[in-house]
Amino acid sequence: MKNHEFYLKKCLNLAVKSFPKNKPNPMVGCIIVCNGKIIGEGYHENYGSHHAEVNAINSVKDKSLLSKSTIYVNLEPCSHFGKTPPCSDLIIEKKIPRVVIGCIDTFSKVSGKGIEKMKKSGIEVIVGVLEKESRDINKRFFTFHEKKRPYIILKWAKSSDGYIAPKNQKEPFWMTSKDSKKLVHKWRAQEDSILVGRKTAEIDNPKLTVREFDGENPIRVVIDKDLQLSNNINLYNDDSITFIFNEIKEKSVGSNFFIKINFINMIDNILSELYKQNIQSIIIEGGNKTLQSFIKKDMWDEARVFTTNNQLEDGVKSPKIYGKTIYTEQIDSDKLEIIIPR
Repeated sequence: MKNHEFYLKKCLNLAVKSFPKNKPNPMVGCIIVCNGKIIGEGYHENYGSHHAEVNAINSVKDKSLLSKSTIYVNLEPCSHFGKTPPCSDLIIEKKIPRVVIGCIDTFSKVSGKGIEKMKKSGIEVIVGVLEKESRDINKRFFTFHEKKRPYIILKWAKSSDGYIAPKNQKEPFWMTSKDSKKLVHKWRAQEDSILVGRKTAEIDNPKLTVREFDGENPIRVVIDKDLQLSNNINLYNDDSITFIFNEIKEKSVGSNFFIKINFINMIDNILSELYKQNIQSIIIEGGNKTLQSFIKKDMWDEARVFTTNNQLEDGVKSPKIYGKTIYTEQIDSDKLEIIIPR
């Protein structure tokens, strides 16, 4: 007999199919089982569309079986009216007697209310099956709602002798392979925003778009305290929205938004402003100074570090980071490591 974990794994496999079209909603998959047989399944396919539970229930051909079925879902069914009606109400309406949930939805409008509503209606509710895995796939969503800031990904590439850029760099410099570059563009399409410091914007003049991948460009973020950057840089074009954090002016010009902040607590104030803009995730792609400032504040959730075959012998040192490596992969001539805080 298959256990709850078996069906929750299927929910998780369905859930990730929606990424990143689900944003800013969480990834959710749902399975309906009757007498050991899967009779319905679905996932939240796009933001604003039907939730996973609705799609799974709609997929059941013989609706009379629902009253003796178990519904599996990796995230607590919602209890509030958003773009769609509450899923907990639908489960109650269909008289489904048992619900197995991966993890509680800590978003304030849900946060146990869906579970409570279903229990009061006499439904057996089991919570916490594959809880860690269920939280992990929605790490951006949970970080945003629980920590009131975006999920922070640090990203850089270094030479085999530990440098991220040549000494006295005055022009763009790309260290990794073409395959790694394509992967980076895919990452950009998956996240809400991407940040660089003034020097990176000035020397590399990056576009920070997804030219090598089919997806949406992230919101671009640049730190330019004294507004020293030229108006002709690529970040100021109309390929995407750009936020310019500075301490001089608050103004919008086309797709460029100048946001005035206090630089005494620069990182905290930037993250606070991004939270207000409903930005759930950000890639930090700056130079050593920008990256190290986030590391020093212990304000990061994940680091993605490429080590290349290049040797620079001198230059800008790679950031120092201490954490736990959870994943490694060889991409052409580059080694990718994914690191999380210990």
